[in-house]
Amino acid sequence: MAKIAFLGLGVMGYPMAGHLQNAGHDVTVYNRTTEKAEKWAVEFGGTSKRTPADAVQDADFVMACVGNDDDLRQVCTGADGAFSTMKEGAIFVDHTTVSAKVTAELYEIAKASGLAFVDAPISGGQAGAENGVLSIMCGGDQAAYDAAEPVMDAYARICRRIGASGAGQMTKMCNQIAIAGLVQGLSEAVHFAEKAGLDGRAVIEVISQGAAGSWQMSNRYETMLDDHFEHGFAVDWMRKDLGICLSTADETGASLPVTALVDQFYKDVQKMDGGRWDTSSLLKRLRALG
Repeated sequence: MAKIAFLGLGVMGYPMAGHLQNAGHDVTVYNRTTEKAEKWAVEFGGTSKRTPADAVQDADFVMACVGNDDDLRQVCTGADGAFSTMKEGAIFVDHTTVSAKVTAELYEIAKASGLAFVDAPISGGQAGAENGVLSIMCGGDQAAYDAAEPVMDAYARICRRIGASGAGQMTKMCNQIAIAGLVQGLSEAVHFAEKAGLDGRAVIEVISQGAAGSWQMSNRYETMLDDHFEHGFAVDWMRKDLGICLSTADETGASLPVTALVDQFYKDVQKMDGGRWDTSSLLKRLRALG
């Protein structure tokens, strides 16, 4: 069992930190909203601290799951940042979806400070975090990954090192690129069924068992048919992720025409005041078009 700090208790981080504590690790948490960290400590029996620097002292592993590049920089190297007090040899595991640029930057800073840094973005949504069945795609030095992988098992269905530092974030971009097209295709299929006067549930129950089937179809079709979009991964966060994908594609020379188009469709959803709706709300955009 390890001494662990967990930084960031959003819809993903809160249950992930709980799985670590329930697995027998000694977990200390930090959250920007102190009351949430204190609530977690009461619920799971761990400890809460008011700054990242306080939370990570003596920790063997520091897990982070925050919002974006700037948030990650702040908890790592900002005032009272984690890197200032982490002990030599400790391993920082970043579960945030961020750019490969900030990953490279923080990997080098960590290395120069005698720390290890593993980029380990996650997929599986809130339900995956709550049930401890996330997919974790990792980049970083092999030895650091080998040490961290048994710890991440507490909330993983699959955890794999893809390559050197940044490879985890690049793989997460592949994940978001694939999801964007899938959700748009599913939304168009449901919209077409509705316009054709078909029983949407019957349609999806049949086609989901064939080549059209996907996780998105199985887990989102009922709420989509019910026009319920107040759960799951928010449009605002998806646009942040797709922005990273498109920017990186410009740098690498990759062509992402469908991703660019779906990103604009999500922009339309934001204009409908749907920034906090989940990503399957692409259907709501189609319904609004008539």
